[in-house]
Amino acid sequence: MSQGAPSIPNDLNAFWMPFTANRQFKKSPRMFVGAKDMHYRTADGRDVLDGTAGLWCVNAGHCRPLITEAIANQAAELDYAPAFQMGHPKAFELANRLVDLAPDGLDHVLFTNSGSESVETALKVALAYQKTIGQGSRTRLIGRERGYHGVNFGGISVGGIVANRKMFGTLLTGVDHLPHTHLPAKNAFSRGEPQHGVELAEELERIVTLHDASTIAAVIVEPVAGSTGVLIPPPGYLKRLREICDKHGILLIFDEVITGYGRLGTPFGADYFGVTPDIMVTAKGLTNGVIPMGAVFTSSKIHDAFMTGPEHLIEFFHGYTYSGNPIASAAGLATLETYKQEGLLTRGAELGPYFEDALHSLKGAPHVIDVRNIGLVGAIELEPIAGEPTKRAFSAFVKAFEKGVLIRTTGDIIALSPPLIVEKQQIDQIVDTIRTVLGEVD
Repeated sequence: MSQGAPSIPNDLNAFWMPFTANRQFKKSPRMFVGAKDMHYRTADGRDVLDGTAGLWCVNAGHCRPLITEAIANQAAELDYAPAFQMGHPKAFELANRLVDLAPDGLDHVLFTNSGSESVETALKVALAYQKTIGQGSRTRLIGRERGYHGVNFGGISVGGIVANRKMFGTLLTGVDHLPHTHLPAKNAFSRGEPQHGVELAEELERIVTLHDASTIAAVIVEPVAGSTGVLIPPPGYLKRLREICDKHGILLIFDEVITGYGRLGTPFGADYFGVTPDIMVTAKGLTNGVIPMGAVFTSSKIHDAFMTGPEHLIEFFHGYTYSGNPIASAAGLATLETYKQEGLLTRGAELGPYFEDALHSLKGAPHVIDVRNIGLVGAIELEPIAGEPTKRAFSAFVKAFEKGVLIRTTGDIIALSPPLIVEKQQIDQIVDTIRTVLGEVD
């Protein structure tokens, strides 16, 4: 890691930071100026162990040589090429590599620049597909309570996190929500998939009865709801959603922005749960978080429905200036090669039991009311301070940073998702630091 001392701006006011307590941060900034493998370097020269893979995205660790070299080489060779009516080889090569990695039946890829754009793309594909096959009355979208699908209007409409929705009006019309699967009274301290709650999938039948299947285009869920605090479905839940969607001609969309690219110990959550959606949304780990990029997978059934009419006409009026950007494509190819060379897409399965035991050792620690885990993602839920929700977890986040470990909090939940290169002793350091911190916070 570089030992240099980068210049730190003396005025932090201009940058309105996302999902941040801006006033608190700017009074006491937490600045990263470098990173390597499992660690960040702070502006004051400390190493901080990354317990969250950045924001669930740096799956292969930081500043990996294959990726950084691929970016530099591509920038020197071809920096940009338009994706509308033109192409460049690496976008097609990356799409081929992704299709080879994806579950059977997901044979086509649309490129985006983020998870939020991937969700918007998937929703538009679903609506346009239904219209294309003569089912134009299917305009309703079904999300899930506590779901997170990015921050664009479609994503927050089908999403179910109150704070992300409440300030932005009525959002998209014709949206309904399944209940979430979090049942703490029955499933607290479950290891892996919880045993209770599969019957909640039947709520989709109730929604179909309420609205009629002829009005519903698609259902979108995260295989594991990540940003809301790692909510893990019970066995059979996703398979039942698949069955109900098939029964009623409804498309099933998996948002795998977090669960994709090895997080659960399989390439995708669809592999882990043995359920293949019609559309699969990805981003984050696609380029190891280095350059913004997302990829939306679709079945041939969906893709081929658009490939009709005169060949000179555009089949689907959607896309972005940076769809399949050359430098992002190069980063994606190098990221997939890094995963392949180091076996990272399945490493979560190897380390999962150790990670599980370490997390569940926090049962009985101060303030802990639940622990959840699957693959290399976990959550420690804390009892909120009466009248001051989120304060206890935020205090734990700050104290952990001061002690050299980066964790993430959502509400009063500590969420962990270390890079897939994490070693056992680093898992111990993360958990031991959290244990110490929990003994210090009010």
